[in-house]
Amino acid sequence: MVHEHVAAVDMGSNSFRLQVGRIVGNQIYPLDGLKETVRLAAGLTPDKRLDAASQQRALEALARFGERLRGFEPDAVRAVATNTLRVAKNGPAFLSQAEAALGFPIEIIAGREEARLIYLGVAHTLPNQRIRHLVVDIGGGSTEFIIGRDIQPLQLESLYMGCVSYSLRFFPDGRIDKRGMKEAELAARRELQTIVHAYRDTGWDEAVGSSGTAKAIRDILELNGYADGGITRDGIERLRARLVQAGHAARAGLDGMRPDRVPVIPGGLAIMSAVFKEFGLEQMTFSEGALRLGVLYDLLGRYHHDDLREATVSRFMQRYEVDRRQASRVSLLALELFQQLRPQDPLEDSVAAQFLIWAARLHEVGISVAHSSFHKHSAYILANADMPGFSKRDQALLARLVLAHRGKLERVQSLTRQFQESSEWLLIFCLRIAALLHRARDDAPMPRIGAAVGPRGFQLHVDAEWLAEAPLTAAVLTEEVQQWSNVGIELKVRRTRAAARD
Repeated sequence: MVHEHVAAVDMGSNSFRLQVGRIVGNQIYPLDGLKETVRLAAGLTPDKRLDAASQQRALEALARFGERLRGFEPDAVRAVATNTLRVAKNGPAFLSQAEAALGFPIEIIAGREEARLIYLGVAHTLPNQRIRHLVVDIGGGSTEFIIGRDIQPLQLESLYMGCVSYSLRFFPDGRIDKRGMKEAELAARRELQTIVHAYRDTGWDEAVGSSGTAKAIRDILELNGYADGGITRDGIERLRARLVQAGHAARAGLDGMRPDRVPVIPGGLAIMSAVFKEFGLEQMTFSEGALRLGVLYDLLGRYHHDDLREATVSRFMQRYEVDRRQASRVSLLALELFQQLRPQDPLEDSVAAQFLIWAARLHEVGISVAHSSFHKHSAYILANADMPGFSKRDQALLARLVLAHRGKLERVQSLTRQFQESSEWLLIFCLRIAALLHRARDDAPMPRIGAAVGPRGFQLHVDAEWLAEAPLTAAVLTEEVQQWSNVGIELKVRRTRAAARD
């Protein structure tokens, strides 16, 4: 369903932002925006746990965003969290509180997925999309680098360095001196050396900065006469010297230095200086496009059936040489069982059905590693690979479904909720039965398989005559009953009379 108004929430390591947009055709026009300087990365303890104060700041900000989003449909809002919640050990526990405060699900996205979404937002603001752009987005805890043309990224990377983390590490209490600035720049240059050669080989025509750090540096350079239009190497050097001389950003007397930027500007400037030196840049323009705009356009793509996740699944099937005919057999039967169990769900709008299809198409990717225990290999790949368009939560769900599609169900019992509370068991059932009944990997006629769900488990209705001629399948179904019993869920196999398919 396409909505007139959509919203994106960007839970960055420095700031949280809410963007509301109006859809007109294939374009999104910003209507409203909110920003909260949460500085989540500053609340990471040495053992990578979010402290209570940073959690409280985040929850209060999300509650305010949630008030603005009242009345929005669930599929019209997409909330994403970035580097700090990627690394926080207590992130999952905090996430449930955050979702309650916001009123919508929150996705923790991988670094390269963050880079892709940033580029998607920036690309929709660029005047000349025919040339190659190097996009640099310095965030609070990570910095994303993208080379792209039009809306297609050619290189994507996310490095673990940001304005909050570097300011805390190299400029304690905001003190700025030559030694701290030099050490911060050298640390950033070491990180950049892992990607700079590949990026230079790809090449670019114009460098573009996005998000808060780039905007702050541009504004300060222009307002203080250090640069005329954008960010320049000379302007960075002049600003760097001014900050070192002052010893603290608040004492530098710079026009355009907003109070919320004072604690994080030295770390951000050190990273930007390192970027200019390692990439050999002289100038960089600024784009208002950023992660939140990219999230909105990605949401729009899903409405228009241009879902990048579908393309990612197809690429994975090709990369891992999946048997497409078998994937199709399993997908069709799994979807047929799902329709019987959830007849009230229109398939075209069912998120659960879509994940079931993707899991059926990808359940054998692990065979490329080894046939033995291939479902474990499949689950590992889906949980850990870069999958453009998928959040970490999406990937975890796919991994659980694929891990559970054969073998012991106890492996996923601790990962899913009680039977009555979780739709995952229903998806697991559909995928397991479909894979089990298509074990022969042929197109032999099969009777209609009936399925029903009750408060204690599932019922499977199979033609008695067909089952009598398939003793291996009958034996495996008997084992399947025991597998479900082992996790406290009932499975009854009913032998019925049914007409064979054509």
